[in-house]
Amino acid sequence: MNNLKHFSKLKRFQQLLLTTLLGDVPTIFGGVKLRNLLYRAIFPRIGSSVYIQDGVEFISTDAIQIGDGVYIFKGVRIDGRGHENNRIHLENGVILERNVLIGAINNTSIHIGQDTFIGPSVCISGPGDIKIGKHCLIAAHTAIYANNHNFTDPTEPIKYQGITCKGIVIEDDCWLGHGVKVLDGATIGRGSVIGAGAVVTKDIPPFSVAVGVPARVIKSRDGKELFKSTESTLLTSN
Repeated sequence: MNNLKHFSKLKRFQQLLLTTLLGDVPTIFGGVKLRNLLYRAIFPRIGSSVYIQDGVEFISTDAIQIGDGVYIFKGVRIDGRGHENNRIHLENGVILERNVLIGAINNTSIHIGQDTFIGPSVCISGPGDIKIGKHCLIAAHTAIYANNHNFTDPTEPIKYQGITCKGIVIEDDCWLGHGVKVLDGATIGRGSVIGAGAVVTKDIPPFSVAVGVPARVIKSRDGKELFKSTESTLLTSN
């Protein structure tokens, strides 16, 4: 047991040393190539043609897998600490724009599918499992929180009432507009569009267009109107 603890401490030290020394080496001084080469010693997997800009922070790299052709830009923070079974997996072609925050808190799996784009200042956080499918577009300042505070007992401080962590699923080919919030327990069906500023509190059927607070489906993508609403103007581009 003592040998295992010693090995674990050495591994953490190696991770911290390499990420500290290499994390801020500028691109013009070969930082991308150095990180691609030497980070392989501390990650379970880094694929080919990966672009990790300077100023990216990794914590507990043994929990993080990076596929081929992944782009990670300045200010991104990926935190896998908190539990030995935490897993963060970026599939091939994922793009994380500036200042994205991804955190696995406690026995959490966060999986981002192939060719998915995550816009600037998006926050993705457990402890519930989060699965984002392939070919998704997640616009800036979106928040995906797989936890929620219990608050049913008015005699007890909310911070002591515990949390739910049911998890979140965003299926393939979804587009979430600017500033969308997705709360614990929600599934967004394949091919759906969520309007800017919407708050998703419950399941959205596949190929739906949903807007508002809380989000409600106003039509399907075949053009069939389900509700008459001026809220459809909330749909915006990245």
